[in-house]
Amino acid sequence: MSDPHGVMFQFFEWNLPNDGTLFELLARMAPELHERGFTAVWFPPAMKGHSGGFDVGYGVYDPYDLGEFDQKETVRTKYGTREEFLRAVAAVQANGMDAYLDVVMNHRMGGDEVEEVTVVEVNPDNRLQTVSDPYVIRAWSKYFFPGRKGAHSDFVWNRDHFNAFGADANQPDASGKIYRVADRAFSTEVSSEFGNFDYLMGGNIDHTQESVRSELVRWGTWLLETTGARGLRLDAAKHISHSFTKEWLERVRASQPEREIFAVGEYWSGSVAELESYLGATNGSMRLFDVPLHFRFHEASELGREYDLRTIFDETLVAKNPIAAVTFVDNHDSQAGQALASPVKDWFKPIAYALILLRAEGYPCVFFGDYFGNDDEEHRLVSHRIVIDAMLQARASFLHGERHEYAEGPSLVGWLMTGDEDHPGVMAVAISTGDEAAITMQTFRAGLEFRDVTGAYEESIHANVDGTASFPVRGGSVSVWCSVK
Repeated sequence: MSDPHGVMFQFFEWNLPNDGTLFELLARMAPELHERGFTAVWFPPAMKGHSGGFDVGYGVYDPYDLGEFDQKETVRTKYGTREEFLRAVAAVQANGMDAYLDVVMNHRMGGDEVEEVTVVEVNPDNRLQTVSDPYVIRAWSKYFFPGRKGAHSDFVWNRDHFNAFGADANQPDASGKIYRVADRAFSTEVSSEFGNFDYLMGGNIDHTQESVRSELVRWGTWLLETTGARGLRLDAAKHISHSFTKEWLERVRASQPEREIFAVGEYWSGSVAELESYLGATNGSMRLFDVPLHFRFHEASELGREYDLRTIFDETLVAKNPIAAVTFVDNHDSQAGQALASPVKDWFKPIAYALILLRAEGYPCVFFGDYFGNDDEEHRLVSHRIVIDAMLQARASFLHGERHEYAEGPSLVGWLMTGDEDHPGVMAVAISTGDEAAITMQTFRAGLEFRDVTGAYEESIHANVDGTASFPVRGGSVSVWCSVK
């Protein structure tokens, strides 16, 4: 990501219809997305999942099946066929944006045959604690992909390639249990949550096996060569050995010397210290999503005027290490109904997007659900497209020069961008989580006219002879005042 004003678009949400049309939609919309100011698109996982056309993509069955083979009762994935996927990637990149592919390397689900495996049960709340003697189970550990018949790869997954199983074991009482393979250990290079968070779901891949490491590198190389994509989003980073992740990125990047491969990891933790530790362990080989900042947005949206906006960036990745931070408001994991649900309330979302789009630090990501909304009765999402588009335009035109911060209490804050010699426009952002109010800022431009691009105020305002101006904002809202030429 070389563009300092770059913006990523996450082009999916969890509750999309299972109609196989998303890739076609993205290919059609690519020119418009570029025109709006997006510079990269994060694709959903394009691999065949264990629930076929209904799978969001994280329950990976066959990573080589991109909607090409009749497996799991479908050829296409939830989002379309292989051809439609490749056309969407090509359209995104032909329109001046980078395509980022979502890769899942932690687990497999929906095996083709069961095998007998000797296991011990572990305590789900403390995976370091064994709670049974060894015994034999039948696990869905054999993956030979009969629909693919060896195309693209002849690698067959079996019980030797996993170190744990969950409800995918063919056991009558498997629900809620975690079975560690008796002669295997969990990785020590993972999150210490639940004692050890190597296991997440399905058949847990054992990354200590050289055959596994080599196959995953072959697959990553094949995926980039097949698509021509210029970026990766790594799922479930906290559950995978950090040394393997670092090695995998190094080897896959080395296979693509003709282009730079961007990478961002999903390490779901509210601790900025934990994120910084992971960045150090992987030698800065990727960026990370700023989950601590997301949690602050969630909390601020719940507390309203009781939240101190002056502290919203405290102990966040974008404050500690802005080059490494990919900032976001919500995503598919945080939306309502998910295991990690922590949705930001709709009234606060325009404020949150101003905080990531109208400041220079971090690499912001816009969520499909916030941009388009949906009509899902159970998990409805409201579209904030109009205000996001206005902020994207303001970002491109006015995010220049020095930033001056203002605060008039815990619920009324703002900042002003001065512009520079090449970009003389001035932008003032005012935020209130309390009542309607105004913030006085120094614009350094006597008489300069400003208009609120959010549309909250129709009348323009002018700076005083001393260069100051009082910028109003509605209660529980944000206004973005941009200078008029």
